[in-house]
Amino acid sequence: MLNELQRPVHREVLLLRVNGEEHQVLVPVHATLLEVLREQLGLTGTKHGCELGECGTCTVLVDGRPQLSCLLLPVQLEGHEITTVEGLGSPAHLHPLQQAFLELGAVQCGYCTPGMLLAAKALLDRNPKPGRRQIEEALAGNLCRCTGYATIVDAVELAARRMGA
Repeated sequence: MLNELQRPVHREVLLLRVNGEEHQVLVPVHATLLEVLREQLGLTGTKHGCELGECGTCTVLVDGRPQLSCLLLPVQLEGHEITTVEGLGSPAHLHPLQQAFLELGAVQCGYCTPGMLLAAKALLDRNPKPGRRQIEEALAGNLCRCTGYATIVDAVELAARRMGA
């Protein structure tokens, strides 16, 4: 008789659309989107944090809405567009949010930055001219231990001004 550790892992073949590209992946049914992004697709910008949905470090966009990848199963996401921080811009062409974060020093250790950027992008996509309070509310699910949040909010304001110009 097989014990729990010897039982075969059931896997599903899924087609996931990530950063505009389709990927066929063989996924253990218990794997989270976070694990698949990092371990199978090599998209390590999405960070492991609490893995309980409390810190926002693993935030990605699903159909343009911020979602916690540590709480999502890939099987739920076939037919949906997933965007990670790697899909936001490139080293040669930074997204205005990335540029503003760099210029204002909103990046310190950088661990929370991918989740912050994606939460901010979702906000600016639905509200191109948010007030400071709206920015703070949109980022409330993303924890940062380094910056004190002021420079992050300033960077989102700067990006919004630039994107609206």
